[in-house]
Amino acid sequence: MLEVPDPEYLAFARGQAAGSSPTYERLAYAVASDPQAQQALASVPVAKRQPNLLFGTGRLLGAPVDDPTAFLTWLAGNWTRVRAELLTRSTQTNEAGRCATLVPALNLLPGPLALLEVGASAGLCLYPDRYRYDWGDGVVGDGPGPVLACTWSGDAPTPTAVPEVVWRAGLDLHPLDLTDPEDLGWLECLVWPEHDERRRRLQAAAGLVVADPPLLVTGDLVDDLPRLASLAPAGATLVVMHSAVLAYVDAQTRARFVEVVRSLGAHWLANEHPSLIDLLVAAPEPPDVVGPQPFLTALDGTPIGWSGPHGQSYRALT
Repeated sequence: MLEVPDPEYLAFARGQAAGSSPTYERLAYAVASDPQAQQALASVPVAKRQPNLLFGTGRLLGAPVDDPTAFLTWLAGNWTRVRAELLTRSTQTNEAGRCATLVPALNLLPGPLALLEVGASAGLCLYPDRYRYDWGDGVVGDGPGPVLACTWSGDAPTPTAVPEVVWRAGLDLHPLDLTDPEDLGWLECLVWPEHDERRRRLQAAAGLVVADPPLLVTGDLVDDLPRLASLAPAGATLVVMHSAVLAYVDAQTRARFVEVVRSLGAHWLANEHPSLIDLLVAAPEPPDVVGPQPFLTALDGTPIGWSGPHGQSYRALT
């Protein structure tokens, strides 16, 4: 046995999977304490050892994720295949449900809006105007997309309208094409096993995007952002946004990214775990919750709400 279980997998089990995915909670504890699994993971770069990436890859390759013991045996016998996939793939979870926690911020800005998302994956979060929302006071919006349910709390009233978007573009190191069955299949593998509603939502949102694709550009969130931002139409309010992206870049790159956004005169909308923006945003004390730790949603560096990681809840701060 390992003297000290792997801290990343323990943190994932306790802070993300607990209360949300019993399957992944069990797997994470098992991998955290298995010497052979940890030795195998040590052979790939740190960024490729993430639990979400390993478990999504396992599901893609047919691993028995329901049984931790069987999974570890399978992993040992299929490591060569798994390693090859880990080295070529990344966790590009594209959760349309997060739009329910972005709309409150977008509604604070003067429209029409030009949205530019970094780490856009397949672009599902670039359509906040096309989804419909249920924050608990009836459905808002009349777009063709699915209804995104989000539990609302806090003193602020629930939104009564969706933003007007006239331009949408995404920047990603490896953009996904939803017309490609393999790309869509990978996104489906990244949805956690018990999350059937998220899986249905992904399929419905994918149909919306395929019918009217956004501009998706291959590039880096620092070096290539100004060029893409220059394509935004005059007269629209430019918003550079991101959700669950900063975990994949180091602290120095995060700071440089924010400097670039501000140099563009754009609004900055962040939806991230507070530990990833604590040097850039004065984060308040997080709420005491059972289950996955909330993201902090901030507009131009000002916290405005606590958001469920998959858009399932929103606690308004302003």
